Amino acid sequence: MSTPNNLIDFLVNQANGVKGLADLNLPTVPHQYIQPIQARLDSCKIIPHDSEEQSIPIIDFTNWDDPDVQDSIFSAATKLGFFQIVNHGIPINVLDDLKASVHKFFELPVEEKKSVKENSPPEVVRLATSFSPHAESVLEWKDYLQLVYTSEEKIHAYWPAVCKNQALEYMKYADAFIRKLLQVLLKKLNVNELDKEREHALMGAMILGFNYYPACPEPELVSGVGPHSDISSISVLLQDDNSGLYIRGKDGDSWINVPPVNGALVINIGDVLQIMSNGRYKSIEHRVVANGNKTRISMPIFVNPAPDAVIGTLPEVLENGEEPHYKQVVFSEYFNYFFSKAHDGKKTIEFAKI
Repeated sequence: MSTPNNLIDFLVNQANGVKGLADLNLPTVPHQYIQPIQARLDSCKIIPHDSEEQSIPIIDFTNWDDPDVQDSIFSAATKLGFFQIVNHGIPINVLDDLKASVHKFFELPVEEKKSVKENSPPEVVRLATSFSPHAESVLEWKDYLQLVYTSEEKIHAYWPAVCKNQALEYMKYADAFIRKLLQVLLKKLNVNELDKEREHALMGAMILGFNYYPACPEPELVSGVGPHSDISSISVLLQDDNSGLYIRGKDGDSWINVPPVNGALVINIGDVLQIMSNGRYKSIEHRVVANGNKTRISMPIFVNPAPDAVIGTLPEVLENGEEPHYKQVVFSEYFNYFFSKAHDGKKTIEFAKI
């Protein structure tokens, strides 16, 4: 089989996505996916797993209100900005059912996926490929479905039937966990309560993503996701058993693998909490590499402010006369700026700097 003549039409308008491309069993990747050499992950820059100083902490959340547990979370959020949580309260069978539903969705006939794409309001359901294919000079080897956690009426009307129940069950458990985690992170910023105003500004719009990375014939040439930081308050990621996620090391040039841990959730600080904490919490660049043998899936929850929320450094952080490093911005403007361009490392947060 050969590459379709109009690749963007095949990927986007016909809703084949990169899965449709992978199903053609091409021996090589189309040139539109080939990253310049300087943008590829150099294996020499990967930090070994046994590097204690820059390994990803695994934190037991059973006693989440224990001061020692909270100190561990604070330490991870201020140093690497990434950590894994076990014993978070979400049953393993709920996680496994969600993973299975992701595969079921992306294995649907293309006509059914195209129907989801064309008949769903984008503020509730969005099916896409790459990141911003019309704005990127090089495409990313990924398809994704985004489900906005909104009213049950809209969820039941528009979330795809093949994954609706599993996704909703997961989100109900995750919502309770996210509230506890945000309480811990806020407490360390001298904010004692996650009240309605804080909820609006931190978790007023949550999105569950299904990321699908099919096996790639030339994985070393492409990117699953390019280096970027998340614009969320926090992101909560469920991985499958296939490795592929890397975060930027402290030296700015190395990369650290985030290994899959059975039953764990990967947490990373987003730009919003970096801004609110005046830089105490670190929103770290991360990327995903392609796999030459297996399909990889991951399921992030982007815990975002409501679109109309104004984000800026918290007054409690500035109580001792500290100067803010960030201006106040409306989150919808920040969100739209992020999606108007290709992934570009940490450049989005410059939008909010004073």
